Amino acid sequence: MPKEIILPSLSAGMEDAVIANWLKAEGEAVKAGETLAEVETEKATMEFEADADGVIGKILTPAGERADVNAVIAVLLLDGEDASVLDGYAPGGSALAEKVEAPVEAPKAEVALALKPSDKIAASPLARRIATQKGVDLSGLSGSGPRGRIVRIDVDRAAEAGVDAPVAASPVAAATAHNLAGIGEFEAIPHTGMRRTIARRLLESKTTVPHFYLDADCNIEALLALRAQINESREKTERISVNDFIVKAVANALAKVPAANAIWTDEAVLQLKSIDISVAVATDGGLITPVLHKADQKSLGTLSSEIKALAAKAREGRLKPNEYQGGGFSVSNLGMYGVKSFAAIINPPQSCILAVGAAEKRPVGQGDQIVLAPVMSVTLSVDHRTVDGAVGAQWLAAFKEGIENPMSLLV
Repeated sequence: MPKEIILPSLSAGMEDAVIANWLKAEGEAVKAGETLAEVETEKATMEFEADADGVIGKILTPAGERADVNAVIAVLLLDGEDASVLDGYAPGGSALAEKVEAPVEAPKAEVALALKPSDKIAASPLARRIATQKGVDLSGLSGSGPRGRIVRIDVDRAAEAGVDAPVAASPVAAATAHNLAGIGEFEAIPHTGMRRTIARRLLESKTTVPHFYLDADCNIEALLALRAQINESREKTERISVNDFIVKAVANALAKVPAANAIWTDEAVLQLKSIDISVAVATDGGLITPVLHKADQKSLGTLSSEIKALAAKAREGRLKPNEYQGGGFSVSNLGMYGVKSFAAIINPPQSCILAVGAAEKRPVGQGDQIVLAPVMSVTLSVDHRTVDGAVGAQWLAAFKEGIENPMSLLV
């Protein structure tokens, strides 16, 4: 009997994905472990492998279309089977399902009346099942998933609220919202899954996490001199960047002040034992934060190589889940854009994120004199539930010490 190829959950919280590209065509043989397709999730494009030998009998989700987790996306013919066994095939049922006569098409108006309201609502299968279990009316929900689809978190929030959920905007209201007076011509760019996820997570962070901010100015004259010395004998592609020094200084400061390496939960503060740093990378689809695991145990050169490799994979959409999930502390550097300073939003469930601005010549005290030196402003955003002000200040002082005494980052 043919084997149904199911779309698995490739990352935590995944409810659906786009089949970006089929690498095997109908009628083509495949062996277990071979890559069948490239699947685009909210965070990255990942490869999906076959778990059995056979021949691709039928592709049910064409490239470019979206499928839900656990949906049948293709059918694999096993040894000795041919395409004739797929006659009358129905996903989830028998491949030899009985053929039935097509019903006489009803007038469109009657068909519309026959449909239940819930049948016309865009919602994932998981969201529908949970809504049934919790008695939540899907017709009253606004979806936060791709293309406004209702996903599990929308149902959970509505159930927790115990009140009628906000009513989704009608197509007419949505169209009216676009026709705002005086805005002129525009191009409507549909939200990607990544953009919706970023928006949801940052809104949740800014509205539920009690942020406070600490600023510091770092004299990086010694750092720039050491960097120039290190890079003298290096190839251009292998040169150490200022950002590499920053990440190393962050890791060393977390080793000195481990209380800042923590996560808030309703039950307890999770004190992390591994120093894993998320580094913000701008991509065409939005911001993604690949993770440098055990950053305190790696040399400056190793960190530099890993950052370059992860950034390249992030921009190409090739990050694996273990390369962007987790992390206990984030770094966001906009200095290369000439930004002097800014305050970043915490990346939940983490408790801290360091925002790094551009270095510029400023007057600083040097003994009894005032001289010009390259100064870099940084801002630490902190979750006050987890990290107290004194702990945040201790961590920032340890970071500043490492940046201004860069030789300490090499030992």
